[in-house]
Amino acid sequence: MANTFLLEIGTEELPADFVPSALRQLEQRIHSDLNDLRLAHGELSVTGTPRRLLVVVKDLIDSQPDLEEDRKGPPVSQALVDGRPGPAAIGFAKRCGVDPEDLQPKDTPKGPCLFARVKTPGQPSSALLGECVPRWIDVLQGRRFMRWGRGEQRFSRPVRWLVVLLGDSVIPVTLDAADPVVTSGRRSRGHRLHQPLKEVKSAEELLEQLDGAGVMVNRDQRAETIRAAIALESERCGGQADCPDSLFQELVDLVESPSVLKGKIEDRFLELPPEVIVTVMKAHQRYVPLRHRQAVDDPLQLQARNVLKPEFLLVGNGLDSASVTIVSGNQRVLGARLADAEFFLTVDRRQSSEQRRLSLARVTFAEGLGTLLDRSERISWVMDQLLLSLQLEGTIASHARRAAHLCKHDLVCQMVGEFPELQGLMGGKYLLEEGEAREVALAVAEHYQPAGAGDAPPTSDAGALLALAERIELLLSIFAKGQRPTGSSDPYALRRAGNGIVQILWNRGWRLPLQSLFGIAATHWVERFPDFKVEASVLAEDLGQLLCQRMVSQFEEDGFPIDLVQAVSGDGVSTDRLLEDPVDARDRLLLLKNLRNSGRLQDLQAVVQRATRLADKGDLPHSSLSVEGVVDAALFDSASEAALLVELEALSPLALARDYEGLAQKLQGAARTLEAFFDGAESVMVMADDPSVRRNRLNLLGVLRNQASVLARFDNIQT
Repeated sequence: MANTFLLEIGTEELPADFVPSALRQLEQRIHSDLNDLRLAHGELSVTGTPRRLLVVVKDLIDSQPDLEEDRKGPPVSQALVDGRPGPAAIGFAKRCGVDPEDLQPKDTPKGPCLFARVKTPGQPSSALLGECVPRWIDVLQGRRFMRWGRGEQRFSRPVRWLVVLLGDSVIPVTLDAADPVVTSGRRSRGHRLHQPLKEVKSAEELLEQLDGAGVMVNRDQRAETIRAAIALESERCGGQADCPDSLFQELVDLVESPSVLKGKIEDRFLELPPEVIVTVMKAHQRYVPLRHRQAVDDPLQLQARNVLKPEFLLVGNGLDSASVTIVSGNQRVLGARLADAEFFLTVDRRQSSEQRRLSLARVTFAEGLGTLLDRSERISWVMDQLLLSLQLEGTIASHARRAAHLCKHDLVCQMVGEFPELQGLMGGKYLLEEGEAREVALAVAEHYQPAGAGDAPPTSDAGALLALAERIELLLSIFAKGQRPTGSSDPYALRRAGNGIVQILWNRGWRLPLQSLFGIAATHWVERFPDFKVEASVLAEDLGQLLCQRMVSQFEEDGFPIDLVQAVSGDGVSTDRLLEDPVDARDRLLLLKNLRNSGRLQDLQAVVQRATRLADKGDLPHSSLSVEGVVDAALFDSASEAALLVELEALSPLALARDYEGLAQKLQGAARTLEAFFDGAESVMVMADDPSVRRNRLNLLGVLRNQASVLARFDNIQT
């Protein structure tokens, strides 16, 4: 027979981010264990609310099927004595629980051995599941697990009840390590504001009772209910809901009985910057702000009145009759937080940005690296080097220098002290309010971008320059101090800083010779921090390696095929080649991808790889891109050699100019010439007996290999 298995783990309110994670873990673990236990079943579903994790397995068999298997024993030569079972055979039979006379010889790769046919009776599903449930609870992983009472049970929040049913029978389970001890039964709990539930007889009855007790237990149903209600209320208010998926998923796992309610922002608070209100709502209170549909997305907006609607949405978890009270209470909490923000804004406006910048001298950046003011001055130094390297002058340079001078002033303001996620943004707003050029204010506002995966880089030239200078200073300072990202440990987010540098350069298309810049900067840092006793060459090399790693990682995150990534940045590609122009590496990768998509890469690859295999037997340096001085036409004795020379002479200026599209087309065109060189009527033996002729022909192929390597290392590309 088959029955429905139900497991409900009832708890105090769980953190919203734990519920979806726990459900995924439970589904994987239970599915795996049921298969290992040979317990056939139908649909397995998991769902949850803030107070429960629920598993339902339909059509689960009542008992394991019996298991029959052949167990291998000792070799026949050792097990049988005069054709009868000897001590080895008798001992093996005893271990398997069979009569020695029932052992059968069978051939194996190592010779004939005795085998025992062993039958293991299947166990009842209820007994097996009773052993599994505590283990399923114990193996769940999450952040900040806790113990409660005097027990040793660990879980995200205290476990208060268990319902474990197979059909209409309770499977006895006890969590002895919990305090108080939790024992499985038939009684669940509904919404906190509803009456207690009756004992349940089956999984179906429990789901019906929960629905009647104000618990929308199906997570997908809750999500759809909340999504539809937010869309409806937004439409009624004439606004656009600002509800990213991360906030939405959290809202789904914060309530058992969702209802979307509408609150209102006090009019005076709309004088605050919109990001302040949005941060309080989304990050602190889990509300959904409503934006004006025609609002201009400007990070330097000083007031929210033209950006946000006065209404906002919240997802309640109470009774419908208490909606007015719920809204009133939430409006009061929001008002108190916004009043604090209003006070911080007033205090900050009493001090100029230049005064705040000087106050950075009282704040330590990191041990051995001075104060935040020292860091600000180092960022200005890096900015000067960037402008020189990129040959940028005029208003862009003046705005970038001014932004570098003031970029960290808001780190000591009251608003950022309360809302750290607004750093940079508030700095830009304060600068614009004080009369600084908009370009300077915008650069400061966006210099932390990109803040992570999926985040957009700065939109302005000055902002991009400042973002580069800030990240390069961070890498130089922390690396000079001797700290490196290791494994999962990266307290200064150095990898993210490296990713940001790469993304910004690609986005702006700036041809920045990073390795040269690192060399100059490393020398300067060594002079600034003699106590660190670091060598400039080692510091520059380590920084270069990190940036190369980040480029490769970013290429792969962007979805480029791994073999193409290796062709432009893997084995055989020097750090100097990659870092002399990171934009160049991406351009080559895009071209290779297009060549593969158009079906042209395979022919090009065949040409280059055949030449490379032989060229590697010669000694021509990889830097030789021209036949001049390395190939002697007087040693030719075949027209195919002369034809290949003509092709190489045409390829040389393309390789030197790094005209990658032209180089790829010309290499494809050389396929017939190379085929004639190897296999045509006037083909040649490359490894000729005459050393001069052999070297000359290897050099022909070596030049072709080198010219192709300007585009990519074709030996890293999979055929």
